[in-house]
Amino acid sequence: MKPHRPTIALKNLASLAPSKPPISLQNVETFVDARSIKTGFDRNTCRSNFLVESLLRKGNLSEARQVFDKMANRNTVSTNMLISGYVKSGDLLRARHMFDAMLDRTEVTWTIMIGGYSQKSQFHEAFRLFAEMRRHDTQPDTVTFATLLSGCNEAEVDRELIQVHACVLKLGYHSSLIICNSLVDSYCKTNHLDLACRVFMDMPERDSVSFNALINGFAKDGLTEDAITLFLEMQNSGFKPSDFTFAGVLTAAVRLNDLVFGQQIHGFLVKTGYVWNVFVGNALLDFYSKHDCLVEARKLFDEMPDLDGISYNIIITCYAWFGQHEEAIRLFRELQFTRFNRRQFPFATMLSIAANALDLQMGQKLHSLAILTTADSELVVGNSLVDMYAKCGRFEEAEKIFRTLAKRSTVPWTAIISSYVQRGFHEEGLNLFNEMNRAGVRADQATFASILKASANLASVSLGRQIHSVVIRSGFMSNVFSGSTLLYMYAKCGSIKDAIHLFQDMPERNVVSWNALISAHAQNGDAKATLDSFEKMVQSGFQPDSVSFLSVLSACSHCGLVQEGLRYFRTMTETHNIVPKKEHYASMVDMLCRSGQFNEAEQMMAEMPFEPDDIIWSSVLNSCRIHKNQELARKAADQLFKMDVLRDAAAYVSMSNIYAAAGQWDNVGKVKKAMRERGIRKVPAYSWVEVRHKLHVFSANDMLHPQMEEIRKKINMLSEQMEKEGYKPDTSCDLHDVDEKTKIESLKYHSERLAIAFAMISTPEESPILVIKNLRACTDCHAAIKVISKIVRREITVRDSCRFHHFKDGICSCGDYW
Repeated sequence: MKPHRPTIALKNLASLAPSKPPISLQNVETFVDARSIKTGFDRNTCRSNFLVESLLRKGNLSEARQVFDKMANRNTVSTNMLISGYVKSGDLLRARHMFDAMLDRTEVTWTIMIGGYSQKSQFHEAFRLFAEMRRHDTQPDTVTFATLLSGCNEAEVDRELIQVHACVLKLGYHSSLIICNSLVDSYCKTNHLDLACRVFMDMPERDSVSFNALINGFAKDGLTEDAITLFLEMQNSGFKPSDFTFAGVLTAAVRLNDLVFGQQIHGFLVKTGYVWNVFVGNALLDFYSKHDCLVEARKLFDEMPDLDGISYNIIITCYAWFGQHEEAIRLFRELQFTRFNRRQFPFATMLSIAANALDLQMGQKLHSLAILTTADSELVVGNSLVDMYAKCGRFEEAEKIFRTLAKRSTVPWTAIISSYVQRGFHEEGLNLFNEMNRAGVRADQATFASILKASANLASVSLGRQIHSVVIRSGFMSNVFSGSTLLYMYAKCGSIKDAIHLFQDMPERNVVSWNALISAHAQNGDAKATLDSFEKMVQSGFQPDSVSFLSVLSACSHCGLVQEGLRYFRTMTETHNIVPKKEHYASMVDMLCRSGQFNEAEQMMAEMPFEPDDIIWSSVLNSCRIHKNQELARKAADQLFKMDVLRDAAAYVSMSNIYAAAGQWDNVGKVKKAMRERGIRKVPAYSWVEVRHKLHVFSANDMLHPQMEEIRKKINMLSEQMEKEGYKPDTSCDLHDVDEKTKIESLKYHSERLAIAFAMISTPEESPILVIKNLRACTDCHAAIKVISKIVRREITVRDSCRFHHFKDGICSCGDYW
C-alpha cells in the first residue's frame, strides 16, 4: 500500500489542536470503584479485571496471566477475558484447558471458545462444542450462531450446517438478519445454493450484506447471469453496493467472458469512487488479466493509489502468462522491497517461470525465500517446487519435496510422473503411476498423456491397452486430447490398425487428432496414407500447421518422394502462409541427400535463413555414407567436429564407419582418438521385446539372458534355413578390423535378432512380433529379418530410432528405401 504523507500545513494544524488530558490512576480507580458498587462485584476483583483487560488490549498476554493467577477472587468475567486473550493469540490449547476447568460458564464463554475453533476453520470441533453447550442447557444467542456459522466454509460440513439451521428455526431466530445473512453465506460456501436462495427468499428483511453473500455465491458457482441479475435487483431495491458486491460481480464478469460488460462495470466503479478501493481494484485487475488485456491491466495497476500483495500477484501472473518473463521477474524484485506479507508472494508463478526456462539457480533462490517465509508449506507452492526440480532434472530434490507434501493431489503426482517420462525414465514414471493408483489419487488427462507416452516409448501395447480401458472408465474418452494421445500411443507401438480405428471412432476431431493420424502413417512408412490423410484433413476444413507439414515431409523423405516433398514444401508458404522452421529444412535436406541430390541439398542449406545445426550435418553425413560421397562427408564431419556441443556420438560413428568401409583404419583410429579426447562415447545398441507383459532387453552378443542357450540354438537353426533361401551375410556392416568368419558370427547375434529369436520361442506360432531398437538397424539385419519373416510366416515389426519396418512374407514396408 502506498504510504500517505500528511502535508506540513496539516501537521501544523494538528499541533494547534487541544490535547486530551492524561487519565490519572486516581481517575481510573474512581471509575472502577463506581462500577463495582453499581454491579455489586468485589472491588479488588473489578480492579484486577480492569488491569487484565488493559494488559490484553496491549497484547501483554503473559503479564495478564500473572495478574489473573494472583487474583484472590476471580469471577466468570476474569476467566472469559483470559480465554478470549488466548483465542485471539491463536493458542487454542491453553484456551480450551481454562475453558474445561471452568465450573460456571455463560453463553459468552461458550461463544468465545466456539469462535476460536471457527476462526481456525475447525468447524467440526466448533459444532461439537455447540452441541455440548445445548446439552448443558445454555441458550445460544444471535452472536453465538453468527460466530459458529462464520467457520462453516467447506462442503464436508453441510450435515452439521443443516442441523444448526434446524436449531435456529427451533429457537425462533429465523427472523434475525445477522443469522440469516450468516446462513446464506454458509450455504453458498458449502455449495448449497438452492438452500441459500430459499433462506434469502424467506428473509423478512434484507440488507446489502444479504445481497453480497448471494451474489458472491452465484459468481463462485459459475452462475454468472444469476449473479448479475441479483446485482441489478439490489440496485433497484435501493441498496448501495459495497466493495464485496463489485468483487462478486467482477468475478461473474470473468466467467461471462464479456469484455464490454467488464468495462461498463469499470466505468460504474469510477463514477461511484470504488475503483480506488484496493479490494475492488484487484478484482478489476484480475478481470483484465483473465481477458488477456495486459495493456489495460498494467495501466490500472500504475493508476491504483493503493496496492497490496494481491495486486502484485495478479500483474506478475499476467506477465508470466504472456511469456514476458523479464518484466514478471522485475516486478517480483520490486515486490520484495515492499512491506507486504512475504508469505503471499506469487511463488507458484515464479517457480513455473524457472521450471519452463530450466533455470535451476532461479528456482533454488525462490525455494530459499519460500522456506524463509514458510510459504513452502503451502500446497500450491509445494506442487510448484516439485514441478520445478523435476523439470530441471533434479529428481532427488523433487521426490524429497513430493514425499513431504501434506496432501498429494493429482497435480504433484502428474508433475513428477511427466518429468520422469520427459527425461526418458519411462519405467520410473510407470512405477509412480502405479503408486498413485494405490494411493487412491485420481488421474487426469495430463497424467494419462504422460503414461501413454511412456508406454509408447517402451512399445508396451499391452500396458497401453490397460491404460486405454482406464481412460474409458474415467470418462475422458470423449475428450479429443485423450483420443489423440491414445492414437499416438498405438501408432508408436506399431498398432496402426488400432490407431486408425480409434481415429474413426472419435466423436470430435481437431488439428491435433489429424496430426496424430498423419504422423502415425508417416512413422510406419506409409507415404500414400500420410498424404491421403493430409488431403482429407484440408478437405474437412482444418488448417494444417507446421506439425502437419513436418510429418508429410518426413514421409516423403523416408519413401524417396522427392518431387512430392518439394511441392508440399512450397505450399507451406505459398498456400498456407506457414514459415518453415529449422526442422522442415532439415527434413528437406535429408530427403535430397537420401536420393543422392547433394548439389541441391547444399544449395538449400546455403539459402536457409539460419546456419545448419548438428542434426542437418549428421543427416548429410549419414547419406554420404550410403552413397559413398567421401568429399562431402569430410566437409560435414569438419562442421560437426567444430561444434562445441554435439547431441551424441552419431557424427563420429558415421565418419568412422565411412573410413572403415573404405579400409582406412588409420583414419578410424584418429576419429576414435578424437572421441576419447572430447569425452564422447558411442551409445551401445540394444533391443527389447515385450513377452507376457514383461520387457526383455538384449544387447549385441548378449550372454546374460537366462534363456540365452535356447535363443542361440534358435538363431543357428534359422541361419541354416536362411542360407537355403539364398541369404548371404553382408559383412560390410561389421566395421571391425577382424576376419570374415568373425564378422559373420558377430552379425548373427545383433540385438534385434536375439530379441526376435526370444519372441519366437516364447510366443505362439504365427503371432506378430514387435521389437524396438534404440539405434538405426544395419542393412544386414534388415535383409536377414526379411528372410526370417518368410521362413516363420510371421509379421515382424522393428521400430528403430527413425521409423517402423513391417516385415511380412520376405518384404519390408519401407521398400528397402531407408
